[in-house]
Amino acid sequence: MLKIGNLKLKSRLILAPMAGVSDYPYRMINRKFGFELAFTEMINCRSLSFKSKKTKRMLYFDSNDKPIGIQLLAAHPEYLLRALEVIKDYKFDIIDFNAACPVKKVVNRGEGAALLKHPKKLNRLLRIIVKESSVPVTVKLRTGWDGKVSDIKELASACEDSGIDAIFIHGRTREQAYGGDIDYETIKELKDHVKIPVIASGNVLNPQLAKKMFDETDCDAVLVARGALGNPWIFKEISGFLKDGSSMKEPSKSERIEAIKRHLDMNVDFYGEKNGVKLFRRFLIWYTKGLPKIRTLRETINRMKTKESMVDFIDRCFYL
Repeated sequence: MLKIGNLKLKSRLILAPMAGVSDYPYRMINRKFGFELAFTEMINCRSLSFKSKKTKRMLYFDSNDKPIGIQLLAAHPEYLLRALEVIKDYKFDIIDFNAACPVKKVVNRGEGAALLKHPKKLNRLLRIIVKESSVPVTVKLRTGWDGKVSDIKELASACEDSGIDAIFIHGRTREQAYGGDIDYETIKELKDHVKIPVIASGNVLNPQLAKKMFDETDCDAVLVARGALGNPWIFKEISGFLKDGSSMKEPSKSERIEAIKRHLDMNVDFYGEKNGVKLFRRFLIWYTKGLPKIRTLRETINRMKTKESMVDFIDRCFYL
């Protein structure tokens, strides 16, 4: 049992928020394979405070897409407060604040991982969310800025003192972005230092690496991010492996085709055919990873404009 504030979860596997990925259809196709908590894409509070149509679409969920969290990105209290006012009408189960995004344009605005260097400012922003929120509040961190000086304990204390309910931590520095080794030791130090739950992420790409994260950090749960791209079956695989060391049978071609078509259907229903097909191209590339002649397949995928052409391609490509 994982408890984050008043939110109780039986599964210790969480679907990570990923910008440009974690939309409603993506969450729903993954939910069929065995986890509970998922998040929206990372949402910029400035955009949310102006109620842009695109940003509000990112907030969508329904009763089947629960429990659901929202991840916010901000550096200025005024935009954070405006965004919190907007989402009051939504029944999110948890609010996560991003202090981990390493993207240059985000950091240059003082958002995301830039806050790793400013514990007091991060504490103030988190206090605002805790004060305004009726649901559990969490924060997403990294192990540090560049690895030269680790002040993760000071940073974690500043976060915990704000009244948040859990810490998500990616096991790399901002400088590493999404490459390089995972710093299991620093995650373990953070876990030992705070009293609230610690959820770890980074390279949870298969059951063995998920177990390694649990074993080496004593974390309370793990986030699955890139490991689920084109592979929603990973949640069943990890659950079985953690339970008794068993290996799940590879999904058959027909099972893969069924899942991909179902995801495509949801994308088209949600966005309309033109945008749904366009946005599904990246997912189809992930689903076809490892197939022969992948470069040619990707070139074909990126030219597709209709659902019919995608369905025909899906039927053919798995039997090449």
